[in-house]
Amino acid sequence: MAAPASSLIRQKREVREPGGSRPVSAQRRVCPRGTKSLCQKQLLILLSKVRLCGGRPARPDRCPEPQLKGIVTKLFCCQGFYLQAKPDGSIQGTPEDTSSFTHFKLIPVGLRVVTIQSAKLGHYMAMNAEGLLYSSPHFTAECRFKECVSENYYVLYASALYRQRRSGRSWYLGLDKEGRVMKGNRVKKTKAAAHFVPKLLEVAVYREPSLHSVPETSPSRPPAPCHAVPGLEAPCPRHHHSLSPSPASGPALTPAATLMP
Repeated sequence: MAAPASSLIRQKREVREPGGSRPVSAQRRVCPRGTKSLCQKQLLILLSKVRLCGGRPARPDRCPEPQLKGIVTKLFCCQGFYLQAKPDGSIQGTPEDTSSFTHFKLIPVGLRVVTIQSAKLGHYMAMNAEGLLYSSPHFTAECRFKECVSENYYVLYASALYRQRRSGRSWYLGLDKEGRVMKGNRVKKTKAAAHFVPKLLEVAVYREPSLHSVPETSPSRPPAPCHAVPGLEAPCPRHHHSLSPSPASGPALTPAATLMP
C-alpha cells in the first residue's frame, strides 16, 4: 500500500505545482544597440506623422452650385408697356409682348432685394446717381433694386443705393405714357408709372452674381454741346463762367460781353 500511496501523493504535488514540470524556456536574446542616434529617431517619428496627415491628395475646388431660386418673367407696366432691353443698351417700353427682349431674370441678392437681368443679352439693369436707368454688362451695387408690393398689389422696384438726401424718398423704376424710361427721382410710388405686374414664365435656380465695383463715371446723358467763341478757350460744361482769353486775343471778356453780337 506504500507504493500506491506515494504515487498518489506525487500526482497531487504535480497538480498543485504545474510549473514544476514545464520546460524552462530559452532566455531572451538581447538585441544589440542600434546605430541610429536619438535625433534621427525623432526625425523618423516626425516624418511618419507627416505622411499620415498629408497622405491623401487635396480635392480640386468645385464650381459653386446654383443655389438662388429666381424667375424668368415679363414686367408689364400699368401705362400699357412691357419693359425691354435692346441690344444697343437702351431700356424702354414696348406694347408688344412677343419680343424676346422683354424677358428678364429676377434673381434675389438680399432680403427683398433683387437684380434684373436681361434673359436675352445677359446685361443687368442699373440706376446711376442721377436717377437714369442704363444697361450694365457687369453686376455692380447700382444693379440692386428693392422689391416691394404696394397696397393695390402692384410691384415696385426702387434703387437700393440711391434716394433723396433730404426727404429720404426712394427712387423708383418707371415708364411714362409714351413708354420712355423716367428718372428715378421723378417717379412716385402712388402713380401708375411705377406700378408693374410680373408675368411669370419660368422658375429656375441661378448662381449668385459676382459683385463688381461701381465705375467712377456711370453712364448718363451726354453733355449739351457748347459753341466756342473765337479767341477764347472752349468753356467747361459745368463752369461756364470760367473763361480765360488766349495770348493772341485782346483784354479779358466777361460772359455777358461774349453774348453780344
